Amino acid sequence: MTKFIRLFLAALRGSETNFTSGSINRAIFLLSVPMILEMVMESLFAVVDVFFVAKIGTEAIATVGLTESVLTIVYSIAIGLSTAATALVSRRVGEDNHRGAGTVAGQVILVSIAMSLLMGVAGFVFAENILHLMGADQRLIGNGVNFTRMIFASSPAIMLLYTLSGCLRGSGDASVAMRSLWLANGVNIVLCPVFIFGLGPIPELGVMGSAVATTIGRTIGVLYQLYALTRAKGAIQVLRSDVVPDAGLIRNLLSLAIGGTSQFLVGSASWIFLTRILSTFGSDVVAGYTIAIRIIVFTILPSWGLANAAATLVGQNLGAGQPERAETSAWRAAFCNMLFLAAVGIAFFLGATPIVGLFDNNVHVVAIAVECLRIFCLGYLFMAYGMVLSQSLNGAGDTRTPTMINIVCFWLVEIPLAYTLAHVFNWGPPGVFWSVAISETLLAGIAVLVFRRGRWKTVQV
Repeated sequence: MTKFIRLFLAALRGSETNFTSGSINRAIFLLSVPMILEMVMESLFAVVDVFFVAKIGTEAIATVGLTESVLTIVYSIAIGLSTAATALVSRRVGEDNHRGAGTVAGQVILVSIAMSLLMGVAGFVFAENILHLMGADQRLIGNGVNFTRMIFASSPAIMLLYTLSGCLRGSGDASVAMRSLWLANGVNIVLCPVFIFGLGPIPELGVMGSAVATTIGRTIGVLYQLYALTRAKGAIQVLRSDVVPDAGLIRNLLSLAIGGTSQFLVGSASWIFLTRILSTFGSDVVAGYTIAIRIIVFTILPSWGLANAAATLVGQNLGAGQPERAETSAWRAAFCNMLFLAAVGIAFFLGATPIVGLFDNNVHVVAIAVECLRIFCLGYLFMAYGMVLSQSLNGAGDTRTPTMINIVCFWLVEIPLAYTLAHVFNWGPPGVFWSVAISETLLAGIAVLVFRRGRWKTVQV
């Protein structure tokens, strides 16, 4: 027990950043712990904002929801750049080319700022039009347009928080990425009620206060990341010369980022289509499905931490010329993920009713959510391998293959199958749930076959 505590504290401190030698199990643990906690912190942003905004009223929640739905474009590009950053930085660190890793991080900063400014300015200028296109009435637009402007104006902070975390994860300094999210969330939690409801000399800003608090929190988190990346004692160091545009490196970065962005957009679009199919069965079904998805997303955060750890391990070890260690690291992380999701799946299957009951007491909603959870759980063992191996391919710099796998499994299989089972075979909502379990199983099978072929070991980035 004492040994575990020491290892856990070492993971939080981030005392090790190069994982090309030593115990693979230790490396997975040291990387995954801070990455898991980072994932939890990322999810808290949305939860905290909605919690306080909900106390203002339905119109305020709608403003946040409509703005966030459009902001998905910013998030998707940020995730793509973060994926590319992790792949490139981890490869340079594995090659023991820390100066090259610093240059990559500098170009990531440059591209992130340039792209976020383009989207931020457009969102700020056309905020009213955006809310109108999303179906908002004039009253909501009048009350919420400043919130939308503020959020889009904060696009650089949103994007850098993602992309700099990708650089830090790739360098093996996952603990700094974790602490930056802790800091950003802590500030947001404290300032949200202050700016929304007013406190002392601070006036009551309503929903606009949520945007102000979130922007300040994210900005402070980014400043901490920049400090960590520019200090001489960091895992990598970004110099002023690293931010001078390098056309070749930028092309390479964007090429990899397109794959990461596409993967996110493909997945997001598939969930939208599934929700549309379920909406034909009534609001109770959509509500039950929404609750089940929220529960699932929160509980698989540790899985994403393991997947991100595998990506860093694969990138660093390929850079060090150790493809076999990279492969072993990915399989080991996938097995650990399978054990975790198997435990979660059993817990959900047996305790679905009381778990869902914590969120809603409507009998029909609970019944749908319970059925959804239990069917999804049947695909958990396969999902464990699919998540880790897909992210391992990303870590190797092969972002195109996971994108193609996602398109096949989610767009060519999951969506048509969901409609067919639900409406043609008259399975109803369970047909949609089964389509998810089946497509996730297919994705895992394809990912295993592709990973075993080993072409990712020769990808040059």
